[in-house]
Amino acid sequence: MNARAHDFWVNPDSFVVSVGASTALSMQVGHGDARRTSMIPSRRIQRFAAWTPGGDVIDLRNDGRLAPAEPGLHLLVLETDADALSHLPADRFDAYVREEGLWPAAAARGRDVFERYRRVAKALVQAGAPGEGSQDLATKRLGLPLEIVLMTSPSDGGMLTAQVIFKGCPLRSALVKLTDLDHDAQPVAAQVTDGEGLVRLRRPPPGHWLLNVVWTTPLDGDEGIDYDTIFSSLSFGIDP
Repeated sequence: MNARAHDFWVNPDSFVVSVGASTALSMQVGHGDARRTSMIPSRRIQRFAAWTPGGDVIDLRNDGRLAPAEPGLHLLVLETDADALSHLPADRFDAYVREEGLWPAAAARGRDVFERYRRVAKALVQAGAPGEGSQDLATKRLGLPLEIVLMTSPSDGGMLTAQVIFKGCPLRSALVKLTDLDHDAQPVAAQVTDGEGLVRLRRPPPGHWLLNVVWTTPLDGDEGIDYDTIFSSLSFGIDP
């Protein structure tokens, strides 16, 4: 399996929805021919919620739909538990480390490993006309274990600047990828975070977009597990 098959995100049917209407939400995994709806068990979902411009938090676990009652940008988040396990033979693990820039795992290349992992995903959905209402949630930090935080609204300016936060601190040397969700076989850009955890990418054209990052931490292996890994993503739309 290609390492890109691990990518996971919240996918609204529409990134712009009218106030009083609703949009369905699904969890997607993989890209190109490997893309599919994730059938993650509900017992593994620790949180699936939306922050509204007015400051309310809406639980989305019941019906998986967002029905905004006010204009402005809404911030969605999904978190799984950390109980998923995978066994990666040496060749797949080596490709995975190389493609995702996981230098903390470089010492294990050439051998099979067991990995424990979790997923966290954010999405931005606009209620009302593009730009209507508060856009403040575009840059909100939620305190996730691995989080991509935009520095400005994705439709503003000529650059798309984002910061990667790992356990409360900016993460250096993490590989961030930008993917066009409408043509998603390969990322359109990739950049390694600097000393402040930042990447600065050329702002993409109008469409549906995904930023994702993966990070791993070596474990002592006492439970037969070599690495603890987090997959993090942020999906969003850019208006024409």
